[in-house]
Amino acid sequence: MKNISTKPQNTRLTLTENTPVLFQSGLTLKSFVIASLLIPITVAWIIQLEVVRHTFPTLVHPLSHVIFTLFWLVLIGWIFGKISPKLGLSQQELLTIYFMLCIVSTLCSYDCMEIFVPIMAHAFRFASPENEWRQLFWRQLPEWLTVHDEKAVAALYEGGSSLYVERHLKAWLGPAVAWMAFIFAWMIVMLCINALLRIQWIERERLTYPLTQLPLEMTNPRLGFFRNRLMWIGFGIAALISIINLLHSINPIVPYIPVKRQSISHYFTTRPWNGMGGVQVAFYPFAIGIGFLIPLDLLFSCWAFFWIYKIELMVGSIMGWRGLPRFPYPAEQAFGVYMGLLGFVLWTGRSHIKGLVRHLFRSRASPSQLDDSGEPMPYRLAVAGIILGLIFLMAFSYKAGMSLWVIPIFFAIYFLLSVMVTRLRAELGFLVHGLKFISPHNMIVAGVGTWRLNTSTLTVFSLYMFFNRANWANPMPEQLEALKISERRHINPRHTAVAILLATVIGSGVTFWLLLDIYYRHGAESGYFDPAVLGFGRDVYVQLENWLNSPKEPDRPALAFMGGGVVFTVLLMSLRSRFLWWPLHPLGYATAQSWGMANLWCCLFVAWVCKAIILRYSGFNAYRRAIPFFLGLALGDYILGSLWSILDIPTTISLYLFFP
Repeated sequence: MKNISTKPQNTRLTLTENTPVLFQSGLTLKSFVIASLLIPITVAWIIQLEVVRHTFPTLVHPLSHVIFTLFWLVLIGWIFGKISPKLGLSQQELLTIYFMLCIVSTLCSYDCMEIFVPIMAHAFRFASPENEWRQLFWRQLPEWLTVHDEKAVAALYEGGSSLYVERHLKAWLGPAVAWMAFIFAWMIVMLCINALLRIQWIERERLTYPLTQLPLEMTNPRLGFFRNRLMWIGFGIAALISIINLLHSINPIVPYIPVKRQSISHYFTTRPWNGMGGVQVAFYPFAIGIGFLIPLDLLFSCWAFFWIYKIELMVGSIMGWRGLPRFPYPAEQAFGVYMGLLGFVLWTGRSHIKGLVRHLFRSRASPSQLDDSGEPMPYRLAVAGIILGLIFLMAFSYKAGMSLWVIPIFFAIYFLLSVMVTRLRAELGFLVHGLKFISPHNMIVAGVGTWRLNTSTLTVFSLYMFFNRANWANPMPEQLEALKISERRHINPRHTAVAILLATVIGSGVTFWLLLDIYYRHGAESGYFDPAVLGFGRDVYVQLENWLNSPKEPDRPALAFMGGGVVFTVLLMSLRSRFLWWPLHPLGYATAQSWGMANLWCCLFVAWVCKAIILRYSGFNAYRRAIPFFLGLALGDYILGSLWSILDIPTTISLYLFFP
């Protein structure tokens, strides 16, 4: 089978200084064609689940719908491979398809392009004399990035029309191309940063990357995973729970197995316990299964810091500190923790950074201590990609109306946070990493207020909400996990980089197309979609309206809590470096206040108990033997849950959702 690349399928490169590795290509013509065919199907599936039915498979990692697709590809590939080896799919091809679909899914998600189309048109549809949007910010909305044609916007919201009308196509083509160029440059910058981080995090620090284990095991060519009895026991338990709960959703006479989140706040109604706020317990099989792979100290840190955060809320209520707005400023504390951790990450990798600087400034004839021949791209090309990509993003932002002095601050905060989200996934492997309210515009507004920011800058902040609203589906961790998978299975990393960029171009174009097609056919206001569709745009512009009507001063308490987060991180990391037994990690504290931890802390507690008991009383070998059982729990929950979501689309019955 010929490759898309002109290089031969097996290319000998050097992965480390001393270990030559025979790389294989996952980006073959076969895998590219299959991925290209699956991308529209995947995007349409996500739109049906998230836009129409308001369920969110892209919030949970690894992505359940992509694992479902991979499962059937493995089965079909095995069957065809029995007929003829040429018809089968190699592990490298399967994994390339897998991470291409993951990249596309992060772009077409509740946290990215799904909220993008409403943002581009909402202000022109819902401006009224009461909200005064026309006077407040209409003139600051760039015509080349938004759709202001009255008839094209009306048809989008009313439905009964078609995208394939000349007027509609003209209205959307220019803004869509501009935003696709922005997305491509944005993805290039993240990929180039990952190319510089890869060897330090993957090969030198050897971070665990728990979320890569399931696809790696599923695609093992020996199929040992699918021959493991413990895996099928775990799969069967999760499947049985899912089937019983499906039957309950159809006929309530069937008993329900309570694995989904349930509030226990009714046990904490008296003072001071009611100061903790809502508390929920859940026993999602997939979360327990994936959680079992997380390092033990990090598992402990997650659930322990969740309760420390609840105690913090309770103490604030007792002391009367809740009078401070947003006490205890959880988002600002988490931002401080992430910045403190970033400092430690840079310090840990200081020798790599020094070597990288020497490599960049050496003459071509001089020898280098770093060998980048086995990297996704040469280091000089990666640095050039970061510089050129940032120049494009900054020029784009300046033309859109953002103040020149704000632009570098905005993107510095964004990409630093993206690096830490990537670190969170690589080291902790947390399944749901929402960073809501921890975004560049929130941090800038807290630091300088809104009165120093002009209307154009605040308007661009609003347009940029599509990619930095909560970081639930940030694509940067998916990119680095693709490089980790490539390292584990000797996939040519340069072909991996090409596959990521191809998925970006195809996925962003297909997402625009299918979103606009379904909106024009059904109408955003028609009732076909979940009511939250209108909220995508409303929330953005209501916030902008509030910024403009109620200017804010710098938030000094918020800045103090950011500093407190940094200090606390330094303290915790100092204790971890001095005392090997110290169990608490700042990553647990950073995620303690998140939506994901509120829903999954109990699952992580169960996983911690299981892992601690096995390691303490049976040893590491027993832990290794138990892994297939827990991966089976996750796989069974994913496969059955995804199957119910597909059956939900053509029916009028709301079937069982395995999450949330």
